[in-house]
Amino acid sequence: MSFQFKIIDKKQIDSVIPLVQKLNGHNQSDAVLKQRFSEMVTQNYECAGIFEGDKLVGISGLWYCTRHYSGKSVEPDHVFIDDEYRGKGLGKQFFEWIYNYVKLKGCESIELNTYVHNYPSHKFYYNEGFEILGYHFFKKL
Repeated sequence: MSFQFKIIDKKQIDSVIPLVQKLNGHNQSDAVLKQRFSEMVTQNYECAGIFEGDKLVGISGLWYCTRHYSGKSVEPDHVFIDDEYRGKGLGKQFFEWIYNYVKLKGCESIELNTYVHNYPSHKFYYNEGFEILGYHFFKKL
């Protein structure tokens, strides 16, 4: 299998919706996700994709900001690789591509959130050299 890693054109952002729905258990409708992603692409956001030919098989949103404690930073968000492509080292390749890509954009650090119950992701991120810095709190308004 040959894979390509690249930033998804903002005009094609709706192509990520099926993978985001798999990640979140189809908790949001197409309409809600289309509206949110159309707004996200106007902010400090890009979405990277893993492609096998023309087929999108993995994604990671990339949020950019500057933080007082870490400098210019990127936050990978809604990282997801389709089930049939897992366990093949693709996540490691994808993150290596992301590291190189964001370094070229001047990023000094990466931080991310992962769901508490997603143990395989914890192992992956530990193996990638990430450390737990704090807790992520959430409140629905």
